[in-house]
Amino acid sequence: MTKKLIWVIDDDIIYQIIVNKIIKKSEMFSAISKFKNGKDAIDDLQKSLGNTELLPDIILLDINMPIMDGWEFMEEMGLLKSVINKQINIYIVSSSIAVEDKNKSKTYPDILGYLSKPISTEDLIMIASNH
Repeated sequence: MTKKLIWVIDDDIIYQIIVNKIIKKSEMFSAISKFKNGKDAIDDLQKSLGNTELLPDIILLDINMPIMDGWEFMEEMGLLKSVINKQINIYIVSSSIAVEDKNKSKTYPDILGYLSKPISTEDLIMIASNH
């Protein structure tokens, strides 16, 4: 199996450290990119459009972030979808237990799942194995 490129979009620095260790422990990914908000990730995505090798295979997306939250990120992704030449699988990873957030995530066809923080190694291996 080819190792995948994963992006973590989350403003929680402690969570970033934890998920980074889990990603490395899973040994399923060739590279990890971390972003503090959706805008930084969208900017990077736009810069990488010409080179599919730089685009992520999987995105772990938080909902509540400053500058651009997870939902705003998904709106921007929708606008870019026609020029992205790669399947990008997005998973919401949130500490929110609000039913509205889970239901809202189901309205986006590109969001493949909703996981609660902290994500486990098993969750990550399952995600990577499915794609």
